[in-house]
Amino acid sequence: MVFGDRRGGVRRSGIAALVAVFAVTAAACGSGGAGDGAAVSAATGTSQTGPSAQPQSATTAAGGAATPAAGAPYACDGSDLLASLSTRQKLAQMLVVGVTGTQDALDVVTSEQVGGVFVGSWTDPSMLTGGGVAAVHDADIAAPPPMITIDEEGGRVSRVADLIGPAPSAREVARTMSVDEAYRMALERGRKLRALGITVDFAPDADVSAQPDDAVIGDRSYSDDPQTVAVYAGAVARGLRDAGVHPVIKHFPGHGSSSGDSHNGAVSVPPLAQLQNSDLEPFRQLIAEQPDVGVMVGHLDVPGLTDGVPASLSPAAMALLRDGTGYGAPPFDGVIFTDDLSGMGAISDTYSVPDAVAAALGAGADVALWLTTDQVPAVLDRLEQEVDSGALPIDRVDDSVVRIAKMKGILACG
Repeated sequence: MVFGDRRGGVRRSGIAALVAVFAVTAAACGSGGAGDGAAVSAATGTSQTGPSAQPQSATTAAGGAATPAAGAPYACDGSDLLASLSTRQKLAQMLVVGVTGTQDALDVVTSEQVGGVFVGSWTDPSMLTGGGVAAVHDADIAAPPPMITIDEEGGRVSRVADLIGPAPSAREVARTMSVDEAYRMALERGRKLRALGITVDFAPDADVSAQPDDAVIGDRSYSDDPQTVAVYAGAVARGLRDAGVHPVIKHFPGHGSSSGDSHNGAVSVPPLAQLQNSDLEPFRQLIAEQPDVGVMVGHLDVPGLTDGVPASLSPAAMALLRDGTGYGAPPFDGVIFTDDLSGMGAISDTYSVPDAVAAALGAGADVALWLTTDQVPAVLDRLEQEVDSGALPIDRVDDSVVRIAKMKGILACG
């Protein structure tokens, strides 16, 4: 399948160049943690304790102003990027799919030019240790190189503990570490992830939960206190970003008080009014303080908001996050990811993968995530039909592609 003219400026000479671009962008675009500079230096300052303490960020200010991503090939508004991509290529940028290893990743990136691949517990670790990531980024494609994503929270959700070492659960972190220590741990682990080629981590978990440790969220939550969650999740997000790994907070609008496990089937959470001063508070604070984070939307039915539809497929839930007005947050112009659309019963019991992806992107998500590569052609065929019918407006697709490109660090934004 032919995807239009090749654009030499997109291709990188190996993973090191892409990671350098990403690290500069993460530091330059950050707020609070990364300051205005592009370089990362050792954090200084006295360790503080308690949820109100603010971590010392690792940063140096280069001239006191944010700088464009080094080597970024496209204009800040993304207009030349959009002009270089076909409709199918644009739609492919909105997909992140799980891969079994290097060859699976190469096949889906070269054939369909997807926006990213996901490293899961089933992925052959040699992809990360044997040069596979570099091979994926060196693939001769006519679209931006893919993001390499992972679910690395620490605790029981850890995909590469054998490679970078174990980390305590979020709840244990908040119980035993100062905020600054949590930041430094995230910075160190983020650097190790970046060295493996990871550019996006679906962490930290910003859910507020009093569930038992082994519940669906449980010890993945820092606390049942919204302020504690906001401060610790914020510190971890800054640490990852300062290391050059893009953090994605989850699971909007809050999974911590859910009726069950969305992996197993449909779940609901308390009504929207009850979430306002609890589950939504960390998202409200983190989006205000770190507007460059990504946000993952969960498969949660929220009475008074989604009314029977999972939030990940709900235009009302996406509008709440994007506009911010319904819960007192600023507008959010970062990348919105779905939770997995193929392996979780809250979706797969009712929707096929093409139907779920079409519904999620139609609702307002920027990126649809699922766990295998075999249905990518069928999904793209379906999405092209959605665009042709007007169900998925091309202007919305373009907006998402630009957001994704900004996150990847390929727009020369000062």
